[in-house]
Amino acid sequence: MIKSELVQKLADENPHLFQRDVENIVTAILDAVGDGLANGDRVELRGFGAFSVKNRPARVGRNPRTGEKVDVSEKYVPQFKAGKEIRERLNN
Repeated sequence: MIKSELVQKLADENPHLFQRDVENIVTAILDAVGDGLANGDRVELRGFGAFSVKNRPARVGRNPRTGEKVDVSEKYVPQFKAGKEIRERLNN
């Protein structure tokens, strides 16, 4: 499901809201999650899951085409851990 499909589904389920208002709400939520992760915070949505930031230290990689060693710099990547309710819905 992509963002526009999510907005459409929520707008269909809530006919008292305008689609542009639903889109603003979804955008605000996603921006808040992104801002929290950018600040290094952990973002938890009860019943859904938790987003956090993981540090990948610098390392020496290898170019698969030439076999040449390449320095890969340190980076931060988002990580998601599904909540209990989501895991149960997936496994039942």
